[in-house]
Amino acid sequence: MTNKSLSYYVGTILIILSLVGFVITFYPIVRVYLFPHPLQSITKDNSFAILIPKIHAIGKVIENVNPWDQSDYTRALKKGIAHAKGTALPGQKGSIYLFAHSTGLPWEITRYNTIFLRLGELKTGDEIKLYYKGKEYQYLVTSKKEVWPNEVNYLLDQKKDQLVLQTCTPLGTSLKRLLVFARRATEQ
Repeated sequence: MTNKSLSYYVGTILIILSLVGFVITFYPIVRVYLFPHPLQSITKDNSFAILIPKIHAIGKVIENVNPWDQSDYTRALKKGIAHAKGTALPGQKGSIYLFAHSTGLPWEITRYNTIFLRLGELKTGDEIKLYYKGKEYQYLVTSKKEVWPNEVNYLLDQKKDQLVLQTCTPLGTSLKRLLVFARRATEQ
């Protein structure tokens, strides 16, 4: 029987702890692709929620979040998707603007921002459903676009009746913004 040194056991323990830390940190991203949320119905306790069947995204929307106040939207994004204050709500005229970022520390990215992780996979004609105060609103994707962070005219434009979804791109950076535009299904 061989006598193993203390460094062997310490090394083994460190390797195991590293693997456990890696799994804990990145499991939410793996889950989005391999084990998506079932497309269950939105529960009645959600007064505002979103469902995007193609990418298996389902989440709570936090209403009236100030998009110009980083501390306000950072708190909201830890709970779900943010609805930009001053933009329309489902059933109203104007643009509904919803956003979720993909930046921050790795353990925060994987915990809070995976709802819109696959937003870039959406194509023209894909369905998006909003649930607001007991009603369902169906939208169809019309286009998508990458813009620079200072291009805020899409956030300010309330003349168009549309849904705009935003996340940061490329993933894990705040270099640009990916915008997905959609119109009410009945208006197509």
